[in-house]
Amino acid sequence: MKQYIEMKKYIIDFKIKENKRLSGLYSLLKLEPIEGELPEILPGQFVQVEVSNSKTTYLRRPISVNFVDYEKRELWLLVRKAGEGTAALIEKRDGEIVNIVLPLGNGFGIEGKQMLLIGGGVGVAPLLYLGKKAQEQGVGVKFLLGARSASDLLELDEFAKYGEVYVSTEDGSMGEKGFVTQHSVLAETDAFDHISCCGPAPMMKAVAKIAREKGVACDVSLENVMACGIGACLCCVEDTTEGNVCVCKEGPVFNIERLKW
Repeated sequence: MKQYIEMKKYIIDFKIKENKRLSGLYSLLKLEPIEGELPEILPGQFVQVEVSNSKTTYLRRPISVNFVDYEKRELWLLVRKAGEGTAALIEKRDGEIVNIVLPLGNGFGIEGKQMLLIGGGVGVAPLLYLGKKAQEQGVGVKFLLGARSASDLLELDEFAKYGEVYVSTEDGSMGEKGFVTQHSVLAETDAFDHISCCGPAPMMKAVAKIAREKGVACDVSLENVMACGIGACLCCVEDTTEGNVCVCKEGPVFNIERLKW
């Protein structure tokens, strides 16, 4: 099983090249470093973003890496408005500066010949970069993306660049009606060598159960509450088969065999 790999951390000022509002709740921030190049970032890792325009937000906000384009020197963050900190982030304007600590945590593994990447809600964010890296390594990819309604499905055109895209919505406004765990593509689970999943905990637990029943390796990205991002504050501790571990440091990606699900 993949363990935590120590990587050098950087504190970098980024300029917002574009703040693209995708909906009332979501913004896509495209960022470039003020100086130098982007460091190595693995799919599934996250960053800690300073929220300088909020008087009530004292801690950095953990955000999954959505995409990395080294040629354009761009880091993409898909931000969902969930509280005062993220509300302030999505209101930032093009040209503003944000300070970021990165890269944090571990990443998804890329394994086998065929992978199924499953995401729900803002949990789809890390799967875009994962799909790109998998394609570069010659691995076939299918995406299964779920949301409440069609308006909540994000970056579908981008995902389609790296693999087949299947969608489900709870109200049936696009794709199959229901949860992602009810989608017909899961009937073909044993055709995949590996599953990577990110989203609400009940969804990931349901995917883990299916993967175990089919004997397919599965990684999930946990979304425990994080404060420091480096394993010091112990806010994000998860009880695993190896004892208590900090999700921000030894995760956020875990093989399901390490979890007590």
